[in-house]
Amino acid sequence: QVQLVESGGGSVQAGGSLTLSCASSGYIFADYGNGWFRQAPGKEREGVACIWGGGISKFYADSMKGRFTIYKDIAKNTLYLRIDNLKPEDTAMYYCGRSSSGYCSTSKESAYDTWGQGTQVTVSS
Repeated sequence: QVQLVESGGGSVQAGGSLTLSCASSGYIFADYGNGWFRQAPGKEREGVACIWGGGISKFYADSMKGRFTIYKDIAKNTLYLRIDNLKPEDTAMYYCGRSSSGYCSTSKESAYDTWGQGTQVTVSS
């Protein structure tokens, strides 16, 4: 059974940093791409970043370039998202997803077949 479990969210002040984790199980981690999406209150879910199965190719949504870093530790079956210089507008529930292939998308939720339960990030000014 494929499972994704996010952690690392919390309440932080603007300007701080967080590293979110997504522990994966039930499949060969390196064979599938992964992505991070987020959903703020009252807004649609939006893509943040994604990474191919092997971890070499990484992609960021245009509005997310610069402060977000996605990476994966294949030995630990864990996906990460580091967020620097946090801003109040980063407040959202962050979800990790498993792509249905070795590739990924920063825009198409339909490219993902499994999602975690999410981890909340709240940024105060």
